Amino acid sequence: MNIVLLESLAVPQADIEALAAPLTAAGHSFCAYTDGNRDPQVLIQRAKEADILLVANSPLPAQVVEACPNLKYISVAFTGVDHIPMDLCRERGIQVSNCAGYSNESVAELVFGLVLSLARQLPACDSAVRSGRDKSGLVGYEIRGKKFGIVGTGAIGLRTAELAKAFGCQLYGYSHSQRQEALDLGITYLPLEELMAQCDIISLHVPSNGSTHHLIDAGMIRRMKPTALLINTARGPVVDNAALAQALQEGRIGGAGIDVFEVEPPIPQDHPLCGAPRCILTPHVAFATAQSMVVRAQMAFENVDLYLQGRPHNLMQ
Repeated sequence: MNIVLLESLAVPQADIEALAAPLTAAGHSFCAYTDGNRDPQVLIQRAKEADILLVANSPLPAQVVEACPNLKYISVAFTGVDHIPMDLCRERGIQVSNCAGYSNESVAELVFGLVLSLARQLPACDSAVRSGRDKSGLVGYEIRGKKFGIVGTGAIGLRTAELAKAFGCQLYGYSHSQRQEALDLGITYLPLEELMAQCDIISLHVPSNGSTHHLIDAGMIRRMKPTALLINTARGPVVDNAALAQALQEGRIGGAGIDVFEVEPPIPQDHPLCGAPRCILTPHVAFATAQSMVVRAQMAFENVDLYLQGRPHNLMQ
């Protein structure tokens, strides 16, 4: 099999070589492209002979997949697959696996980095010290006892709930189906409209698809308490960011922590959230820690190995 890695997995080259060694020892060819080139024509030249592709979170254009007549399998070193042309893959019988679970801890921890930064006004505190000011106007609040809403009670949502419970929060959840693990953790399920209205902190953990596009729209945002925080480390299209920016500008909610956008950062400087107050923006880093990058690389190559053994794992179709 001809195996091609189309983008960096953010681990040392030596790690990639070690992970690929069993594949080449078994007689498969392997080539890695890690220069960050996303030109579709360049990608086509690199991928056109591949039987197997490894990709991460950069968009894989449909025209690249169309130009790969031998392509049978894609291992996605990421949790979501909305950047993969899944309809085309299904049409052509190309199997796709993801790496769900590699970043549960890192995403959940960033949620609380954003929550604490907003609750304690850490960016403003830093600015105050550097400009010779004191804590006037910068007294924050504790999150203990706050109502913490989890929208999407999958693995990352549940890990976030565990941390919220450790902080002493009351747990609420919304999902299409209730999970026993969530109930055991103390999560009370609510309709989304009620969760948005009741909770002090709302953290999003749903995939991006047709049913979740602008799930948090202007109407949902209007339901939020004027002191409530919205945290999005899921996918950008889940939130109507223009409506969110307007709510922040008008002081209708307490703040927002946003790690994901409609496009991969860098985002346009005229993006509505760039000028919004009480809003902390991070460049899609929730999943990216030194530990999680190692785990996802291992999982991505394990997916390939299992596929070659005839035991495909983590299939998304």
